[in-house]
Amino acid sequence: MNEKLVLVGTAHVSQVSVKEVEEAIRQYEPDVVAVELDEKRLEVLLNKKKWEETPITDMIRGGKAPFFLAQVFLASIQRRLGKEFGAEPGSEMLAAVKEAEKNAIRVELVDRDITITMRKAWRTMGFREKFRLFWEFSKAMVGYSDEEEIDLEEIMNEDVITMLIEELSEIAPSVTKILVFERDAYIAKKLSGLSEEGKVVAVVGAGHLKGIQENLAKIHETPSFEDLNAVPKKRIRLGKAIAYAIPILFFTLLIWLVYNGLTTQDPDYWDNLSRVLFTWFIINGICSAIGAALARGHPYSIATAFIAAPFTSLNPAVAAGWFAGAVEAKVRTPTVKDFQDLSVIETTKQFLNNRVIRVLMVAALANIGSVIGTFIAGAEIFRIVFS
Repeated sequence: MNEKLVLVGTAHVSQVSVKEVEEAIRQYEPDVVAVELDEKRLEVLLNKKKWEETPITDMIRGGKAPFFLAQVFLASIQRRLGKEFGAEPGSEMLAAVKEAEKNAIRVELVDRDITITMRKAWRTMGFREKFRLFWEFSKAMVGYSDEEEIDLEEIMNEDVITMLIEELSEIAPSVTKILVFERDAYIAKKLSGLSEEGKVVAVVGAGHLKGIQENLAKIHETPSFEDLNAVPKKRIRLGKAIAYAIPILFFTLLIWLVYNGLTTQDPDYWDNLSRVLFTWFIINGICSAIGAALARGHPYSIATAFIAAPFTSLNPAVAAGWFAGAVEAKVRTPTVKDFQDLSVIETTKQFLNNRVIRVLMVAALANIGSVIGTFIAGAEIFRIVFS
């Protein structure tokens, strides 16, 4: 094992971990303090108020949605544990950074960008895994879980994030490599390079210790940073194939109606064409608008769903709910603090009045309404043309 490298395992929500981190830095007087964070997570810890007041629309426009979801998910669970054990989530990481700065020691962030990790995990999962993950995520965010007595000593052997990852691996087995093994290899590779420059104290979750040590022992066999950061390309699935088939069939039908109307000079074809267009736009728009209305969306959001649905149903790259949700988020702008408040919701009224829930419900139900409208309109159009 590298004698220049000291690994300090933490529980992430324990005041004991905070003290151990500070003592380790003072005792070993390292040249570098490495922490299991990336730039985005450190920014959240250092600027908590700014993070909590960030509009969700800014997060989505900035392409930070995967990081946003991961941060909120972990924070909601860590916050509950932190209340029990007297430490804020990430307090031991902050303690390491502040202790290093106090002693003029260089700080290095050694974890992979969480956006890359979450994107890789998402693209690796199948549909069933994504559905199960969404269901568990929803329960966790509203504070629903089986009550279990938590043993702090057990957490020290297996930190909170690793415990969550193990639970996640049961829900979505295919992502274990992305969330556990690749991160261990990434952190080990970073630490190996830093230890060549001088003494290093590395503050990591206790559950990562074994994996990091194993990777350090065979560091020349670990993948390159380029491979570890590579995000898989999107795969076209059955649902995508159907989504692309709908506009092809729709426009093929329109072309056929126009062609027959021109060649036969039969006014019925032109009448059918107008009925097809009217049916598609009205049924799609109404069904999507009903979905937004059921979510108690703002009138602007409902109108947006009505206008957008007929067009987005013909474009697999976009969805009516995205536009309706964006309008809802603009009119009733939620902040990250609203998202974090989901973990303390106790009543149905609180749940339904939460601005984040409202945006998500508007987006989801407008999309569902648009899908339903597509099939209803398709069936009606088939009847009009071929009856």
